[in-house]
Amino acid sequence: MTEVDEDWSALQAAATDVMRHAYAPYSHYSVGAAARVDDGRLVTGCNVENAAYGVTLCAECGLVSQLWATGGGKLTRFVCVNGDGDVIMPCGRCRQLLSEHAAPGLLVMTPEGVRTMADVLPQAFGPADLG
Repeated sequence: MTEVDEDWSALQAAATDVMRHAYAPYSHYSVGAAARVDDGRLVTGCNVENAAYGVTLCAECGLVSQLWATGGGKLTRFVCVNGDGDVIMPCGRCRQLLSEHAAPGLLVMTPEGVRTMADVLPQAFGPADLG
């Protein structure tokens, strides 16, 4: 196993660990997310549902909150998992959220293998579009 493979394994394990803390009493669909930051930190998040479904927080929201609560930076690698620990894709809203906080070339583990953020969210709208 290469260092790169070990890093992906460690990220998936961290996402699986944090997924166990998800609050999903309505959908029963727990999600965990983990990412590596450009300074080497690991950030994680889990979904937190709400009886008013529209205000549910996805795991990626928690991850980005932890990113900024611990000093900011840019995400370099990302993975999210379901309640079985299987790799899943972030929803469209979360792809946009990840894109906003991505280092150039952010890599995303998908069910079909590692892809760039540009592959996961082509032609993304971002801060440069507001200038």
